[in-house]
Amino acid sequence: MTDDGGGMQGGGMDLRKREPAFNLPGSLVAILALLTVIHVVRTYLISAQADELVLLHFAFIPGRYSIPFSEQDLGWLWSPITYSLLHGSWEHLIFNAFWMVAFGAPVVRRIGLWRFFLFWCLSAIAAVAFHAALHWGAMILVVGASGVVSGLMGAAARFVFSPSGRISRQFAHLNRRLTIPEALSNRSVLVFSGIWFLTNFSIGFGQIFGSVAGGAIAWEAHIGGFLFGFLFFPLFDVAVAESRRD
Repeated sequence: MTDDGGGMQGGGMDLRKREPAFNLPGSLVAILALLTVIHVVRTYLISAQADELVLLHFAFIPGRYSIPFSEQDLGWLWSPITYSLLHGSWEHLIFNAFWMVAFGAPVVRRIGLWRFFLFWCLSAIAAVAFHAALHWGAMILVVGASGVVSGLMGAAARFVFSPSGRISRQFAHLNRRLTIPEALSNRSVLVFSGIWFLTNFSIGFGQIFGSVAGGAIAWEAHIGGFLFGFLFFPLFDVAVAESRRD
């Protein structure tokens, strides 16, 4: 393991031996538990009619913003965040949880609980703002934490890769944050980001030119979330950056 922060070099072998296979920040465990409880309630404890009301009030709908706010409820105000707490299926939730564990853990360890909470809210908003710009006025429901997960991926791309391209699950949050020029010249970041964008564009083209089984994937929200995380992560990383200058 290599670490740009410089504090892990001497005992690197010992630290690798002590690195646990599963060790998540408590705040991340809490949000995963919350997402699971919400889905359990929606799936098993309320009626289909009640769940429809939940979706109408808390899912994101681009069409809300083409209607005067005085003619609708306040869903337009909170749905750009609350949609990220809802999921369309267990598969949808599990998929997002898997990637949240992988990329959310180093971000949480780096910026702490309250900055993570703020990052969640703003990346959720950025994700659906990008989606709404491309689907203005559409009466479609958007649910899921995928936009936030994409934001976490974009943020993590700024610091999880060491100069050698390796990632330590437990100590990646201690790496120096790359500037945008450094990130765009880092082979690991380029490969990771390139594959990520190619995958999402492929999903988009598949939905445009092919049939979609089940609900469509809001790949545009993924793009918006990733760009937010990649470009604006330094705003949440101020304390870490300052501590490295001391």
